[in-house]
Amino acid sequence: MTEVLNEQRPASWLSAIWAARYRTPARFVALVALLLPWSTTGVTFALVPWLIAFAFVDLRNFPRSLLRPICLLPIGLFVLAVVGTLWSEASWSERLHAIGPPAKLLVIPLLIYQFERWPYGKWVFAAFLVSCTLLMLYSFAVAIDPRLSLKLYLSRGPYQVESGIAVRNYIDQSQEFALCAIALVYPIVTLFREGRVRIAALFVVLAIGFLANMMFVVVSRTALVTLPVLLVVFALLHLRWRTALLAAGATALVAVSLWTVSPHLRATVAKFQGDYERSMENNNNSISGMGSRLEYWRKSLRFIADAPLIGHGTGSIRGLFASVASDAEIDPLRGEIVSNPHNQTLSVAVQWGVLGVLMLYALWFAHLLMFRGEGLACWIGMLVVVQNMLSSLFNTHLFDFTAGWLYVLGVGVAGGMALAKKSQS
Repeated sequence: MTEVLNEQRPASWLSAIWAARYRTPARFVALVALLLPWSTTGVTFALVPWLIAFAFVDLRNFPRSLLRPICLLPIGLFVLAVVGTLWSEASWSERLHAIGPPAKLLVIPLLIYQFERWPYGKWVFAAFLVSCTLLMLYSFAVAIDPRLSLKLYLSRGPYQVESGIAVRNYIDQSQEFALCAIALVYPIVTLFREGRVRIAALFVVLAIGFLANMMFVVVSRTALVTLPVLLVVFALLHLRWRTALLAAGATALVAVSLWTVSPHLRATVAKFQGDYERSMENNNNSISGMGSRLEYWRKSLRFIADAPLIGHGTGSIRGLFASVASDAEIDPLRGEIVSNPHNQTLSVAVQWGVLGVLMLYALWFAHLLMFRGEGLACWIGMLVVVQNMLSSLFNTHLFDFTAGWLYVLGVGVAGGMALAKKSQS
């Protein structure tokens, strides 16, 4: 493993205390993973004891660990956000608020350092899988009776009870279920190859449950776009070409069957075309999901052209949209004022220009390279990065709370595990 595991440990009853010194931080990270699908407040509170416990581990090699690109780039993007406040024309409250989303990236180097040294990363994966399984089962119950939704009790502001949405929103729920369903493919294949059929069958049931919830209860269009791509990535990385062709045929057959039996899936896909047609009608000022995104992207490109190198500064997006907004009563679509252009690249480019975009893509690329190789950690890490890159075409998922923390936990924990395995080989 590493130098921490090779240290001479005291004997007798002190050994238990010594072991707990390294297990405790991992348990708190597992708690964060357990709470993430359910509660933003719970995640925030669980991070505090983890940071305290992390401060008591051996940090002698931590400064050297930070010098690697996988750690420097998350720190660099946060520093750019802080420095970007200096040339922003937004109010200081907006500037400081905009620093918060990239601040979570600072946790990635801490997690990499921790799980590169202490072999408890599977606790985190197991906690997240168990939590999402409970959420999936509860979602089926809410689909039967929407009054069971926890949004009735946990929402701080106006809310709308939706069928199948247990907490938060359908986008976060779909991202989590899609991640679990595809992540389970690797252990399922591995377990079947090893002859451990019972455990593999259990994972198959869970994967089917996640997919069934997405197909028959509720699913985001972003998840529908990313799912096929993630399956292709798995086939290219982990299957022989003949097996990959058979898997592609089986997947196509399943997709056709689901299309036939799932009216919810057909309605979700049909919404793509409906939104596009509405957005293309020049005399139709009604707001649609795709129409809004196209308008956000068009305006964002104009803002980028005005300040291409270093952007308009941290927290400037809302003010820029307000400066070009039309009368909302006359033109609702062009009168929208938002602080999120629903595209990660555009969000970074508007605030920090080409410099920010180069740093963003370097971060993604460095983390992808970290997960070259075989093993569960490499597969989960690769999956998390690819999913984030794809979903960030339609959202700012690196900066959003749930999707952003999924990235931080996935890259940090799986990255530490993958680096530990490579150091042993």
